[in-house]
Amino acid sequence: MFESMDIEFGQFDLNEQTVSDGLYIPDAGECMRCGRCVSVCPTFRIFETDEETPRRRIRTISKLIVEKQPISSDEQLHLDHCLQCRACETACPSRMAYGVLFDKAQAALQPGRTQSWQVELGFWLIAHKHARNMLLPLISVYLKSGLQQLVNRSGLLHRLKLANAASLLKQPSLSYLSSIHPVKKRKTRGRVALFTGCLAEQFDQPTQLAAIKLLNAFGYEVVVPENQSCCGAIHSHHGRSAQSLIDNNIATFYALEVDAIIFTATGCAATLIDYRSDDEEKSGWFRRYVFDINDFLMAHWPAGLQLAASNLNVAVHEPCSQRNTLKNSQAVYALLQKIPGLNIVPLPENNLCCGAGGSYMLTHPDIAQQLKQRKLQAMATSAADLIVSSNFACGYFLNAQQPKTALSVMHPIQLLADRI
Repeated sequence: MFESMDIEFGQFDLNEQTVSDGLYIPDAGECMRCGRCVSVCPTFRIFETDEETPRRRIRTISKLIVEKQPISSDEQLHLDHCLQCRACETACPSRMAYGVLFDKAQAALQPGRTQSWQVELGFWLIAHKHARNMLLPLISVYLKSGLQQLVNRSGLLHRLKLANAASLLKQPSLSYLSSIHPVKKRKTRGRVALFTGCLAEQFDQPTQLAAIKLLNAFGYEVVVPENQSCCGAIHSHHGRSAQSLIDNNIATFYALEVDAIIFTATGCAATLIDYRSDDEEKSGWFRRYVFDINDFLMAHWPAGLQLAASNLNVAVHEPCSQRNTLKNSQAVYALLQKIPGLNIVPLPENNLCCGAGGSYMLTHPDIAQQLKQRKLQAMATSAADLIVSSNFACGYFLNAQQPKTALSVMHPIQLLADRI
């Protein structure tokens, strides 16, 4: 069905026009009408209308950033429905830079937008680490004391439009990672820094600890700089400037004199691997030295390191950020093969987004939940004992509000660390 769709585009004159940095939007005549972008688009799978296809969104993006024309409320609605999974970008034979163009379109829309206080508070908390950390004890008390049930019954959260966000809360860790984690039992091979981002240190600490354990076992001292901030992805995808966050991270990590900067959440990847600043020497250094944990471990696996065997059946969820941005999904399978006896299979429909989409689970909960249910169904029929995913947001969203009997999702490096 999807591959044979022929959506009428209408002509618009974009021949040989570039947006910036050599990026271009092909005109309608260059579209091969292969249907590949349509078949992999998660929102089209739900709505099955041509307004919810990448090709239609490209028309909207063209109006905004090439033709400098206003768009209708309907066009903006369908543009905002995009999860930024970038599956269309990977599928398109023209290899158009859809992700960058989408961010530019959102930036063009930003000046005319009026955001709610809830949205503004969210962006402020993302950018202000110390204020965010002050909230963690309050969140812990809220979840442990029974106050959550009382507030839910009162209807207050619905009136404040915070019900969806509150439903996704889980207990944060109130402890913090040490700034330095030295190698204790083997010769030191080098020194690396761990990028934890804005939420992972408190809401995904087991993954951070697993990364430190593995890196130490490989002979690398691990530094966790306190002054690091959010990667900036959420700001960029909503048309806001992330430059202050980017500049802060570049300066923070550049000062450390490390052999590599390691991140564990692939959702940060598209932003981290393309950091730019006025100081090209420092930003270029950052781009060269930032690595996904899966790639780094495969490239530096110590000779003679053996892991304990396991007979678990493990299904690999491939996050969109890993499949379509890093394009290194195979590193996870190769790493897991280091565990003798492990049965490893890909999760069905890995080409389809789980619905998390960074902040998408908060901004478009209805669409996100439909995609999540489809992914949960794939998990339930996978015959797996465990699901692994290399993106914090995907695992967090898929685990949220699930019964204790449901399959859990963990980062693959947790499984590796447990087998040392």
